[in-house]
Amino acid sequence: MKICLISFDFFNFDHNIILELKKRNIEAEHIDISKFIYKYTSILDRVSNFFNKKILKKNKKIIEMEKDVLKRLKNLGQQDVILVMRPDCLSKETHLQIKTFTDKYIAYIYDSCKRFPIDHLLDGIFDEIFSFDFVDVTKYNFKFISNFIYNDKKELPAKNVNDNIFIIVSIDERFNFLNNLANYLSDHNIKFKFIAIGKKAPKNINKNIIYQRKKLFAEDLQDDLENSKIFLDLIRHDHNGLSFRIFEAMAMQRKIITTNQSISQYDFYNPNNILILDENKTIDINPDFLTTPYEPLSDEIYHKYTVENWVKTVFKL
Repeated sequence: MKICLISFDFFNFDHNIILELKKRNIEAEHIDISKFIYKYTSILDRVSNFFNKKILKKNKKIIEMEKDVLKRLKNLGQQDVILVMRPDCLSKETHLQIKTFTDKYIAYIYDSCKRFPIDHLLDGIFDEIFSFDFVDVTKYNFKFISNFIYNDKKELPAKNVNDNIFIIVSIDERFNFLNNLANYLSDHNIKFKFIAIGKKAPKNINKNIIYQRKKLFAEDLQDDLENSKIFLDLIRHDHNGLSFRIFEAMAMQRKIITTNQSISQYDFYNPNNILILDENKTIDINPDFLTTPYEPLSDEIYHKYTVENWVKTVFKL
């Protein structure tokens, strides 16, 4: 069986799907469009592309990236299944050409359709569309599947682990709440390690928030994840799906504080392990949540959210 994954794998989550497929002796290939780099041939080429983007709404870098995807597919040959993630990154015309290389063309959307609209791709291009967002699943009749646990399950945290509440987050619409939470935790002498990443430090940032410009990846965070007692998950506006931070917490058997209200609908939800905060209400954290031990999930529920089960479900293996 031959399967190809096309995705924008900037944070190196998607490649875990390929690793799992290969464990099953499936011929799996990954076309990662985040790795494509277009080099301008001259200053004139750069200036020309600038005006094309502004006036003609055509970006030569995207056009060349799409050509590269099709070229690589041609070299790989016909596929039994092609899965595309973040389908909004490619034009409809390119999707139609990709479809000619496979017997089954499917998509997975791990973002809100409000944030990255795909209305122009809903007229029969894909044989199946999966989404992690309950609202989009209902609105567009997608098939629901969440993100997945990609790392190995860890033992329960040792007693000497730090009491930190940990998050790394981009500076965006979530920052005001993050800053308010940092102020609350500081006032109540609750330990935390918040890393905020962006081009410029916001005004009035809590002095205990670590600001930096450089982006960090999963492998850079391993020590912080292993040495923090609780993970913080702040949902983007218009999101209803679960981020990978939730599944990292499940694998590492850590508690979660989150603003994602939809998490209460999942079968792994346990108020002892998961505290839901409302951005529109005054922050109030019960001290018992911080001190009571994590209650492990059953093996059945845990396995349901692993990459092994994700691959089995999406590809019907």
